[in-house]
Amino acid sequence: MLKIETIWHHLLNEALEKGQTSYTQQDLARKFGYSISTIHHALVIPTELGAIKKSGKSFALADFQKLLYYWAGSRRLEKDIIFSCYVDKDVRQIESLVYPESVFACYSAYRMRYTEPAGDYSKVYIYSNDIDKQKIYRRMEVDLEDREKNPNFYILKKTAGMDDFGKITTLPQTFVDIWNLPDWYSGEFISQLKEKIRGISTALLS
Repeated sequence: MLKIETIWHHLLNEALEKGQTSYTQQDLARKFGYSISTIHHALVIPTELGAIKKSGKSFALADFQKLLYYWAGSRRLEKDIIFSCYVDKDVRQIESLVYPESVFACYSAYRMRYTEPAGDYSKVYIYSNDIDKQKIYRRMEVDLEDREKNPNFYILKKTAGMDDFGKITTLPQTFVDIWNLPDWYSGEFISQLKEKIRGISTALLS
């Protein structure tokens, strides 16, 4: 993810998890080790859209949905894919074989958060920085003849601090990542996530 995306993610997740909506640019710059100009850049368009409201040296997340959808529209998930291959196993088997330090994303993250998926899915996405191909092939028991088939297992580049949120992506990141997937079944996951996020955000931010 881009640095500005990590800021949007932080604002959205803190709002959902803690109901926190007010910040200063200086506080965020210190927290992430970013420059003030980076924080300012992250806030420019969300402020123009009315998702962020500024007041003196502080600002607040004023419209959760606007920022969420703006991030979803700006995200380019394919740029974060650092490895993909075909694994001749069902998704539950693939999920059981990934490295322990991985962070489950997209459909797997939804299923693990809510016990059951919003629908059938046939691809597994994880965040990890370990892309030793031969090790992955051995671990996943990938047949040499299957490697070039249409991928169903994807590794996305893990960003700094992602491990702080546990073994599955946060709710806003899960939404944004699935929003960027072309699979026909992604729509049902998005529909269900909209309802879940709307319920939480309304209760916390009202």
